[in-house]
Amino acid sequence: MQQCRWLVSNDVGLALFGTNSEANSLSLAERISLLESVVEAGLPTSRMMPGTATCNLPETIEITRHAVSAGVAGVLMLPPFYYKGVSDDGLFDYFSRLIDGVADDRLRIYLYNIPPVAQVPITLNLIERLLKAFPDQVKGAKDSSGDWKNTLSMIEAFASDGFEVFVGSESFLLRCLQAGGAGCISATANVNPAAIAALHRDWREGDAQARQDALTVTREIFSNFVMIPAMKAAVSHYAGSPDWLRVRPPLVEMDTSQIQALADALDDTGFRMPGLEEMFNA
Repeated sequence: MQQCRWLVSNDVGLALFGTNSEANSLSLAERISLLESVVEAGLPTSRMMPGTATCNLPETIEITRHAVSAGVAGVLMLPPFYYKGVSDDGLFDYFSRLIDGVADDRLRIYLYNIPPVAQVPITLNLIERLLKAFPDQVKGAKDSSGDWKNTLSMIEAFASDGFEVFVGSESFLLRCLQAGGAGCISATANVNPAAIAALHRDWREGDAQARQDALTVTREIFSNFVMIPAMKAAVSHYAGSPDWLRVRPPLVEMDTSQIQALADALDDTGFRMPGLEEMFNA
């Protein structure tokens, strides 16, 4: 909970149960319980975009309905990713049944395109069909393809109609904003929120490229390690909280030498997580 409060205090939202929350290592009951805990703790639901997708419709409908009833701003929605090579027709049917099953006018879906992991892409054709059929429910996308041309094609095709395109890494944040995108939903926003939020706010200022370059350096340091254990190790290190080293199998905790290498690389750039330790000890 302290981590969530720290993120909100640094002007970023909460993409609970995304890739880096180890969402697919959590049971449905765990996700629902954790969401309830965050809401009951008084964190602003208007800043939440929880991931609610699973590989089956009944559970996806259940947790999505629960999130919407809690008042979240939107839900981040992976495609069903177990079966590979599925058609846009099959994916359209999945999302259609999901929307009909949730049956709540407050539902706002942000499609999550991450083909390097899911291996099931969300194509421009699929987005176009969904927007025509469900303009009030399908509101945006997170593109974690790692291919700037793909993100740009989403922006050029749909952003002028109010479709919000978020890039999946802050390494592309400035380009995204300059092209008309909405911002980023990034793994390393969990550890570098203030600097990312500052570029999002001040991207028209003269020092924007320098800010972008600094963000990219930090991102690349974390990318030299397995990302999820590395980010948890950073929180553990800067908050003084050993419990944050834990990950669920098949991920493996970073060892002492890896943690030291990460800390040294971050220290060399002047990286800090100000206020985090105080938040954990409050």
